[in-house]
Amino acid sequence: MNMFDYSQPFASRRSPVMGRRGAVATGHPLAVQAGMRMLLAGGNAVDAALATAAALTVVEPTSNGLGSDAFALVWDGKQLHGLNASGRAPRGLTPEAFAEKGLREVPTEGWLPVTVPGAVSAWMELSKQFGSMPLAEVLKPAIEYAEEGHPVPPVIAGYWKAAERRFAGREDFRQAFLPSGKAPRPGEVFRFPEQGRSLRLIGESGGEAFYRGDLAEAMIRYSTATGGYLTRDDLATHRAEWVNPIRTGYRGFDVWEIPPNGQGLTALIALNILEGFEIANLPQLSARQLHLVIESLKLAFADAHAYIADPAAARVPTGELLDKAYAGRRRAEIRPNEAIAEPTPGVPHEGDTVYLCAADGEGRMVSYIQSNYMGFGSGVVVPGTGISLQNRGCGFTLEEGHPNRLAPGKRPYHTIIPAFLGKDGVPLAAFGVMGGDMQPQGHVQVVMGMVDYALNPQAAMDAPRVRVLGGPNVALEAAINPETARQLAGLGHKVKVDPEMAGFGGGQMIWRDPDSGVLICGSEPRKDGQALAW
Repeated sequence: MNMFDYSQPFASRRSPVMGRRGAVATGHPLAVQAGMRMLLAGGNAVDAALATAAALTVVEPTSNGLGSDAFALVWDGKQLHGLNASGRAPRGLTPEAFAEKGLREVPTEGWLPVTVPGAVSAWMELSKQFGSMPLAEVLKPAIEYAEEGHPVPPVIAGYWKAAERRFAGREDFRQAFLPSGKAPRPGEVFRFPEQGRSLRLIGESGGEAFYRGDLAEAMIRYSTATGGYLTRDDLATHRAEWVNPIRTGYRGFDVWEIPPNGQGLTALIALNILEGFEIANLPQLSARQLHLVIESLKLAFADAHAYIADPAAARVPTGELLDKAYAGRRRAEIRPNEAIAEPTPGVPHEGDTVYLCAADGEGRMVSYIQSNYMGFGSGVVVPGTGISLQNRGCGFTLEEGHPNRLAPGKRPYHTIIPAFLGKDGVPLAAFGVMGGDMQPQGHVQVVMGMVDYALNPQAAMDAPRVRVLGGPNVALEAAINPETARQLAGLGHKVKVDPEMAGFGGGQMIWRDPDSGVLICGSEPRKDGQALAW
């Protein structure tokens, strides 16, 4: 029965959610409940995060799936650990394959943008290193949602409808995600028992079935039969990699990100530039304040697109790009009364995604993100498995000589980035903002809201945002004062006021008060999700 109008005609207000024993926040309430079930059963923050991540592949397939990539930051109470579970390009895929097809860039659909899916390897590694419950137990809520069905919420239904227009011509996608010939409506129950069976195999095998078992064989058979490039060796040799997080200081606070091949470096470069301005003396969301944010992000993205690549294949000058002196030189390029039309990279000295966070009462916190990219990814769905494959290969360039040029076995530039905010070397808040290149922009604006304007976690998520679009183009959320938009246009920005909130990201945060231990949570009002704590 579809009797409700799912629009939100009135402004809504969320208060921060608080608890002491544990918390979970993500973009779908059923996924939040999956994580809370683990905490209530005696599991820890990692168990909760994994249950939430697995549930999201079922209840939010518009943004992620079993064929996703993933990154994580884990605070175990003593040390911050980074996990890179992004996949590499198939060993048989070379730039020449694109040239032979007359392509000058990586397409967004089909097999060409598919890299080895890494999310399941993240589940395996996190469970093995930090989990307290068997993976099979952690995946039970996701299996239930897949087999018994789940009602589709309004925002996700909108994304699903967009995917219908994009992929309705693909038989594999239509059979999996358009069973009645069209996308499910808000409130409609969607069942996907094939994915439930795959999740059972993953849980029972500790993930081995996905890379070296029955599910791997199904992926290889379909790849071979339909012109794909994935091979048995590509899957069997994949491993998630533990990495050292990168950080910068911002006005006495610490901000941590995953190192390249992720774009977290972009947020840190922008924050370094912004630190030299007295932001707190400017009204939040004023034209002057937003001008500085926009210009700093432009310069940070210019550097990111020039230098970020797979560090195993190309040198990324992370340390030089995060040097405060370098930030000072870049800051000097910002003109107070004129927008930079075409930002260029500096020269340092040589030397659609889901996000979740979880915490437990013993001090552990997890910041986790996984994604198919571009809403259902490549559109390729392995029949009978529920495995929808990402299109992360779109992050590569085919430009000769570029550090991020596609090559066999190489990882692409990645947009998905988990983060932590802390003080005196201690992580206090797991947070993230999903949404392509909006992610580092969201990170910067959330950190500024917390540090410069003393916003609580929920208010930091609620605050209207700006998004740089390339060159002088910038989008503002409709809630920003129209006079501010006019003033920015007067500085040379090409301003678009966007009434659609979807393009401004979707974030979550769990902050642990260092004195009381109270967990204070914020959940993105631009999504269907929520935060829960106890």
